[in-house]
This record gives sequence, C-alpha cells and structure tokens, in this order.
Amino acid sequence: MDPGEQTFRALLDAIAARTPTPGGGAAAAMAGELACALASMVVNYSIGRKDLAAHETELRAALATLAIERSAMEHLAAEDARAYGEMNEAMQLPKGSPERPGRLAEAALAATRPPMDVLRRSVALLELFEELCTITNRNLRSDLAIAAVLAESAGRSAAWNIRANLPSLERAEADAIGQGTDKLLRLAGEKARVIEKTASS
Repeated sequence: MDPGEQTFRALLDAIAARTPTPGGGAAAAMAGELACALASMVVNYSIGRKDLAAHETELRAALATLAIERSAMEHLAAEDARAYGEMNEAMQLPKGSPERPGRLAEAALAATRPPMDVLRRSVALLELFEELCTITNRNLRSDLAIAAVLAESAGRSAAWNIRANLPSLERAEADAIGQGTDKLLRLAGEKARVIEKTASS
C-alpha cells in the first residue's frame, strides 16, 4: 500500500510488521513530513501578527513551499518502497546469471535516488528554517528548533539508505555518491546547529 494512503497509526503498524516495506526509507521521509508540518504551524502562528507584518509576503511564500515539500516527502516514501522492490527482484536472480550484475547495479543506483532526494530536500528545509528563525513568532522558536531536528534526522536517516546501496555500484560511482552524501550531511548538521542556537538565544 502507498504510505500516503494510510493513516499515521496504520503506517506505524506497517513499518513495525515483518515486511520489507515500508521501512527505513518511509521513516526518513515521514520525519521530513513532520518537519514540514511543524514548521507550517510556526508560520501559521506568525502570519497576521502586527509585529511581523513586514515579513507577511515571505511567510506566505514559506507556507506554500512547506506544503510542496511535505507532499514531496510523502511521494518519496512511496518511491523508496518501489525502488526497494526492484532491488529485491534483482537480488533474487541466480548468482550465476549473466544479467544479475547489471540488473543489480541498475536497481541499486535507482534505490539511491529517493533517499538522496530526501537528503537534498532536508537541507533545503533547514535553509528555509534558518531564514524563518528571525521572522516568525518568538514564542514558537522551540517548535522551529524541533522541526530542524526532524529535518536533519530525515537527512541522516536517508543517508543510511543511500550508503546501503553503494556496495552494488561501480567504485567511482559509489565514491562520487558517497562524497556528495557526506557534503550534504555536513551542511545539514551546520544548519541545524545554527537554528538550535538561534532558538535558544
């Protein structure tokens, strides 16, 4: 079942079950969805305030962006499950099959794409949250900090799914993807720390 079609409780039960999907990929994307939802609450409590009137246009734009990103994260949870299914099919091919290595490499590369998108989007969310720190309701700074923690967690979780597929790729390709992943993770961590520091000041 598509994760986006399940209730939250049903999705948790599905993740807990002894089935390969939904799994870590869905959990990572769900963390991103929660980050978007919580940040949206912060923005909603900021729109319409007289002391933040100068930022009304930015806030409304941020709210629209968060809705798009939330939907994207939901879509990526389903994409991750589909990619895993293709990877699993490739792994079921006989080890002596001449098409197995190619199919496995192709499926592994495809399986890195949804979590890489989650990671990239998580960094973009953190960049947005950093901007929101100074133009949103100060009473909800803790909520924005929690949204940042969730966004970073989404990225870090997605990175595990990226790395899990690298051994099936050509060395040069795996190294390039791994280095890109590490760079994005460092950026996510830096942004999250800035947001948490600002929220606590």
